[in-house]
Amino acid sequence: MPLAFDSISHGQIAFGFFNIETDMLLLEHYFLFADQFCASISGMARAQDPASCRDSWVVHDIQPPEQIGDLMGAIHGIRYSGFIGAVYQRFPFPSRPADFKQQPEGHKNRKIVTTLIEPYATRRSISVAVQEAGQTVWIGDYRFTFEGFQALIRYVWQGGYPRWKDETRPAYVRQMRAKLTTSAMSLFNTLDL
Repeated sequence: MPLAFDSISHGQIAFGFFNIETDMLLLEHYFLFADQFCASISGMARAQDPASCRDSWVVHDIQPPEQIGDLMGAIHGIRYSGFIGAVYQRFPFPSRPADFKQQPEGHKNRKIVTTLIEPYATRRSISVAVQEAGQTVWIGDYRFTFEGFQALIRYVWQGGYPRWKDETRPAYVRQMRAKLTTSAMSLFNTLDL
């Protein structure tokens, strides 16, 4: 379930997994797969020069926001609009609350989810940059404090809300954590996973 996270540039924004059967994340109107997010974080953790720590992500960008869909309507099975509605028609919310857990095998549905998003989104590249001096991180249009960005990383590590099923994390999430624990960057020095 996406949660509200604080950004410097836009106030509170939505970030997170939006369906337990997929490993896709949303960041407001940007959509990307969690392994791409984790690989980028791992790359940042290995950076030798924090001043030049940059990356780019190819994301699916959904504009206007109405095309994203109605998450709560889809969860409750009453309104299947936009991309999120298409995902929930294919992968409905579980009927038993005990089954509401983020699936570590969500990557197996990637081809289906990629096909579902194509009519709604434009693929584009966005820049990601760490500014050590100002202790900020840019992701496309959004700017975060180090603490705000760390909250995004913790969310993915935990499997968001409702957490990873059986606390089993995908390999790419475990590999990200391993890189973060050996990073010399101040962005990651205070990150507790």
